[in-house]
Amino acid sequence: MKEIGEKLKLLLNDPQLKRKLWFTLLIFLFFRIFAFMPVSVINLAKLRVLFSQNQFLSLLDIFSGGTLVNFSVMALGINPYINASIILQLLSAIFPQLEQLTKEGEYGRFKMNQYTRFLTVPLTIVQAIGIFVLLKNQRIIGSLSPLEFLSFIFTLVAGTFILVWFGELISEFGMGNGVSLLIFVGIVGRLPVIVSRTFTTINQELFFNLIVFVLLSILVIATVVFINEAIRKIPVYYAKRIKGNRVYQGATNFLPLKLNQAGVIPIIFAVSFVLFPQLIGNFLRYVKNPTAAAIGTFLANAFNPSGFLYNFFYFILVIGFTFFYTVIVFNPQKIAEEIQKNGGFIPGIRPGIATKQYLEKIVYRITSVGALFLGIIAILPAIVSSITNIGGLVIGGTGILIVVSVILETFKMMEAQLIMKSYDKFQA
Repeated sequence: MKEIGEKLKLLLNDPQLKRKLWFTLLIFLFFRIFAFMPVSVINLAKLRVLFSQNQFLSLLDIFSGGTLVNFSVMALGINPYINASIILQLLSAIFPQLEQLTKEGEYGRFKMNQYTRFLTVPLTIVQAIGIFVLLKNQRIIGSLSPLEFLSFIFTLVAGTFILVWFGELISEFGMGNGVSLLIFVGIVGRLPVIVSRTFTTINQELFFNLIVFVLLSILVIATVVFINEAIRKIPVYYAKRIKGNRVYQGATNFLPLKLNQAGVIPIIFAVSFVLFPQLIGNFLRYVKNPTAAAIGTFLANAFNPSGFLYNFFYFILVIGFTFFYTVIVFNPQKIAEEIQKNGGFIPGIRPGIATKQYLEKIVYRITSVGALFLGIIAILPAIVSSITNIGGLVIGGTGILIVVSVILETFKMMEAQLIMKSYDKFQA
C-alpha cells in the first residue's frame, strides 16, 4: 500500500501525467452526462419495467453504463465499434492486403481505424433498427413518421460515434486504452444500482449464500490479478562482442512472456459476440413469418445469460479470442530475429528458426493455461449464482473480470510512464 501511495504521489506531482489524468476524468464526466440525456420518443417508465423483467437487457445495460435503461443518445454504447474491430481483425487474417496494413506502423493503424469506423456505421444502423422493432413490439415506443424514424436512427448512430470519439481522445491525450476505460466506467457507474437491487431481493435464507458469493468474488478478483501478473521468464544470453578496438561484455537477460498476453480484450470481444444471438432472437421473435418467429424464440430462450448455451459459447469464445489476440500481439519470428541480430541466444536452443519454434511452443503452452483459467473464471459466477439462487449477481462476473483487468493495465501504463520520466531525468 505504501508503494502504491508513493506512485500516486509521483503521478500527481508530474505536470504532464496529471494533465492526462484530469483530461481522462473530464471525458468520463462528459460520458456520464450523455448517459442521462434520453431520446424523447421513449416511454422511460415502461422501459425500466421491461429491463427489470429481462435479464438479457439488464446485462446489455451493464455494459452500456446505464445508457440503455435511460435510453440516452448513447443507448447502443460502443458495441458496434467493438464488433467492427473484431470483424476487421478476423478479415486481416484472411486477406493479405489488410494483413499488410497492420504491419505498416502509424499509417497502417490509421487506415485500419478508418475502415473500422466505416464498418461501424452499417452495424450501428442495423442494431438501432433492431432496438426500435423490439421497443415498438413492447409498446414502449409509438408509431413514428418517416422523418421521426430517421431522426431516431441517426441520433443513436451519432451517440455511438461520439462515444468512439471519446475513446480515441482518451487513448491519444489521456491515460490508458480509451475503449476499455469507457466500458470500465460504464460498469462501475452501474454497480451501486446492481448492489442495491440485489440487497432488496435478499431474504434471511439467502444471506448465507450472499456471503459465499462475496467470498468467491474476492477469490475471482485475486485469481484475475494472479493471471494478469504471472509471467514465464525465458533466459537469453548475449555473447561478447568486438566493435573496433572495444570489447563489449556479454550479458544475461530474461524475455518475460505473460500468461495472458491479450489482457482484457478477449473478454470484451467474447461478450460482444455471445450477446448477439439473443439480440437477433429478440428481433426475429416478433416477425410475422412463423418460421422466423420460431427461430427468434429459440435463440432468445437458448441464449439466456443464465442458460447453458450462453455460458458454453462464452467459455469457448474467451478461449478462442485469447489465442487469436495473442497471435496478433506476439510475433515469435520478429523476437527471434531481434535476439539473433543482437548476438543473443536461448540456452540449448539454436538461433533463428529453432528459437522461433521454441518461443511458439512456450507461448502456446502458457496461453493454453491462461485461456482455460480465464474461461473458467468467466462462467464461474453463473455457476455459483445458479447454486446460491442469487440471479442478479450473475451479471457481475464478467464485470469483475473487465474492471480488474482494466485497472491493472491502466496502473501498469501509469507506472511505465513514471519510469520513463525518471529515466529521462537520469539521462539529462
